[in-house]
Amino acid sequence: MKIFEPHHEMFRQAVRAFVQKEVEPHVEEWEQAGEIPKSIWPRMGALGFLGVEYDEKYGGAGADVLTTAVLCEEMARARCASLAMAVGVHTDMASPHLYWTGSEALKEKYLPAICRGEALTAIAVTEPGGGSDVAAIRTRAVRDGDHYVLDGSKMFITNGVLADLYFVAARIQDSLLTTKPLTTKPLTTKPLTTKPLATKPLTLPSPQGGEGGRHRGISMFLVERNTPGFTVSRKLDKMGNRASDTAELAFEGMRVPVENLLGAEGQGFYEVMRVFQRERLVAGLHAVAGCERALEDTIAYVQQRHAFDEPLSRKQVVRHKLADLATLIEAGRWLTYAACLKYRDREEAVKEISMVKLFTAEMAQKVAYDCVQLHGGYGYMREYPIERFFRDIRLMTIGGGTSEIMKEVIAKQMAI
Repeated sequence: MKIFEPHHEMFRQAVRAFVQKEVEPHVEEWEQAGEIPKSIWPRMGALGFLGVEYDEKYGGAGADVLTTAVLCEEMARARCASLAMAVGVHTDMASPHLYWTGSEALKEKYLPAICRGEALTAIAVTEPGGGSDVAAIRTRAVRDGDHYVLDGSKMFITNGVLADLYFVAARIQDSLLTTKPLTTKPLTTKPLTTKPLATKPLTLPSPQGGEGGRHRGISMFLVERNTPGFTVSRKLDKMGNRASDTAELAFEGMRVPVENLLGAEGQGFYEVMRVFQRERLVAGLHAVAGCERALEDTIAYVQQRHAFDEPLSRKQVVRHKLADLATLIEAGRWLTYAACLKYRDREEAVKEISMVKLFTAEMAQKVAYDCVQLHGGYGYMREYPIERFFRDIRLMTIGGGTSEIMKEVIAKQMAI
């Protein structure tokens, strides 16, 4: 089955050429520095890689979700999961909050710079001790005249050190809500779309709270980096994805203009759940493409590595292991593509996308383990890309909703 059209493949070649020329030669340098230089973002913006699905009037390309899928795949093939993650956060996890729920004034003000790569974005939802439990958000927003005053902290924020714009989830006290209380019963709605929201907010069923009204009052805010009361508390030191800057953030008496509220007050929980679907689909695309590149590297290695008077690739145990990995990757690819097509066609796909996140993340752990094993001692050396892949891919079963959370989502979708 073919899902990509000729224009998608032309876009793929453009992204791949950029990656080969301007990314791959610098990966080790970025890993050592612990960050990706901000100069890469305007370059990607100039090439039309940022905001590909956003309307042309904001500087986007007005393309479809399959164009985004191509971008995700080629970023993940760069042997730099850090860049794939940073780009994914900017284009598919943070800025959609503005495009889907921001006012026209906010979109006109910020989206062009986002598409040009002049304003890097981050999504600030996760909190210390919160993890996948979005409904446990404790960051507080209190209305004070024409501002909201935010106090709290966020943890594990990708692009958090270098970002210019942050999309922050905070809880407004019930007594200050201007909207009707949210129902705790899961709602069924029209499927996801990259177009701006209609007046009726989209809601998604979720196991992460919501019971007992724990999700009530959560709202999303657009926050500029230079806002008084905002602090990057520290840059986090991670096992993998080391070139992707990750931060802990703090807000103390941070005053955010009322017009920077995104969507309806108190509806932020559902918007976070909506964007989570996008994030999990992107994670699947990253996992499959990254594993494909790791397998290619491993095949090249076992073909040139000799043991017992012949290449390792001649050994049946090695050939069968590679065949197993190729089969797993292909299964993950088509599970992911099927979910992409449902998402594109605006069909309900919560279960399928959760399956993609679960299967590809777990599949990637086996691929990484076996590829390192087939490299032998060299797989343990940092001079080989497979060693970095092994460290980077470990995040897949944790970030964007753990594998355990995905199983719970799937089970609820099955009405179990």
